[in-house]
Amino acid sequence: MTTIFLICTVSFLLYFLLSLPPLVSCELPGTQGDKRLDKRDALIMGLITLCYAAIAFTGLGNTESPQSFVRFHPGADKVLELSEKTDVEGFMLFAGPNVGEYEIELSKDGAVYERAAVFSQNYVSVLKWNCIELPEPVEGVKSIRIVCLSGDPEIGEFAVSSAKPAALSLSAVTDEQWLVPAKQNFKNSSYFDEIYHARTAVEYMRGEHAYEITHPPLGKLIIGLGILLFGLTPFGWRFSGTLFGVLMLPIMYIFAKKLFGGRRVPAACTLVFAFDFMHFVQTRIATIDTYAVFFILLMYLFMYLFVSGESRRPMLMLFLSGLFFGFGAASKWTCLYAGAGLGVIWVAHWLRCVKKEGFEAFVKNALWCVLFFVLIPGTIYYVSYYPYGRAAGLSGLGMFFDGRYLKTVLDNQTYMFNYHSGVNATHPYSSRWYQWVLDIRPILYYLEHDGSRRSSFGAFVNPLLCWGGLLCLFPLLYTAIFRRDRRAAFILAGYAAQLLPWVFVTRVVFEYHYFPCTVFLVLAAGYCFKLIEVGKKHYRMCIYGFVVASALMFILFYPALSGEWIEQAAAAKLLHWLPSWPF
Repeated sequence: MTTIFLICTVSFLLYFLLSLPPLVSCELPGTQGDKRLDKRDALIMGLITLCYAAIAFTGLGNTESPQSFVRFHPGADKVLELSEKTDVEGFMLFAGPNVGEYEIELSKDGAVYERAAVFSQNYVSVLKWNCIELPEPVEGVKSIRIVCLSGDPEIGEFAVSSAKPAALSLSAVTDEQWLVPAKQNFKNSSYFDEIYHARTAVEYMRGEHAYEITHPPLGKLIIGLGILLFGLTPFGWRFSGTLFGVLMLPIMYIFAKKLFGGRRVPAACTLVFAFDFMHFVQTRIATIDTYAVFFILLMYLFMYLFVSGESRRPMLMLFLSGLFFGFGAASKWTCLYAGAGLGVIWVAHWLRCVKKEGFEAFVKNALWCVLFFVLIPGTIYYVSYYPYGRAAGLSGLGMFFDGRYLKTVLDNQTYMFNYHSGVNATHPYSSRWYQWVLDIRPILYYLEHDGSRRSSFGAFVNPLLCWGGLLCLFPLLYTAIFRRDRRAAFILAGYAAQLLPWVFVTRVVFEYHYFPCTVFLVLAAGYCFKLIEVGKKHYRMCIYGFVVASALMFILFYPALSGEWIEQAAAAKLLHWLPSWPF
């Protein structure tokens, strides 16, 4: 079955490519009135966005988790009384953001305690339910004592696992017993890099020194907004990323509208982006990549509006491009690659326009760019370190002019550079850039087995977009070189800026680093949609076919994108297209 799916997909993509008109003679229309947004565009954007939001927020994670935490210190203990003597088989413990080690002791008479287990609440245990199983049940337990051995760990809730459970005495660690699940899963606990980023968001909110300091702060601050709104719950720490993923869709529509005009192609681009696996999965996890891609979309949109000359206020467009570049760089360093692409586009623009505009205009614009792309982004980046200053005991506007704040920011840049350049770890789902472009090695985020069924999901690109978008880059390359099409060159520059730096990176990397490139794959597909629309109107069904096929692919792979349960045999038959796919 997987072979049939694979053959059908490749055959459709080849047919789509052959449907393109002769590139030698075909030209896309220039600036037109149909690039202006109207009420029908707003309706299309709204419908697509609302439908996608309903799907994206469904099953995102629990909206309730323990909210009251007890922080322990070495030597501190907590005694819990059972309502009746109970045979204890293990414990369930919801770990807060802090780490440390406990000793769990049991007593049959409330006087003499014996060690039953030692639990190390380390960095991989935070913000999740942890199951502590005993080698064998302990009969007739009356009291439980939790003793802190080291660190300053936090417990949000503690429960006993027993065939016949008894009530625990009410305390700060047993006040939300109704929240205790039967087992840990992604809906009630953190997974993958959430153990770093969601934890750090909480530490920022508390004014504490953060554990994760390998990326700039802004992305974690945005995660914290969701926690402020919905509490320290899986839904709360995933809310902001999912919302930003939803908001990417109207931005994509506007971007495609300004590039290609009309409604058919912008709607098709937006739907293809909505049905992309990477976009769906990556924005539903509390990591910072979503915000980087969101700001990349915006910075390239406004740069295009500047270089195309289609805006009545070009300097405002340039300012906004620089502004969102600043927000992106303050979220993740990969936006610096995007910034380099913006620089190439700006230089190419002036190489073409300097004779017409004059050298003086070029110098003036360059000086404005120093403000828009250096000083303002630098200020945003610098101010985003506010949580670091707060944790160091600094406060008010004066902290930004304090030498200690400056030293903290500079020291972190050194640390991040040394960390990322020195990573030599290995990972079973790591991959290289040439594997990303062919969708060869997805990263598996979550896997749970229940008999013959499995629940899993991972990050990879919808094969139709990954392979089809890659094929679409070649017509763009031709028209950019031989037809001097600036829109094709713009899209290619954006794609290359996000991919080429990874060619030279030797540290462990994953397919989710390809996420920014998917934006430009969608636009490349949109360019080919427009070629078909203006060159071979009777082939317009290919555009609809591409969208429908993307939707069908999304439906087919939905269990591998959402964690929905599926029979193992069915997953192997339907979803295991390539030997390296872990579904």
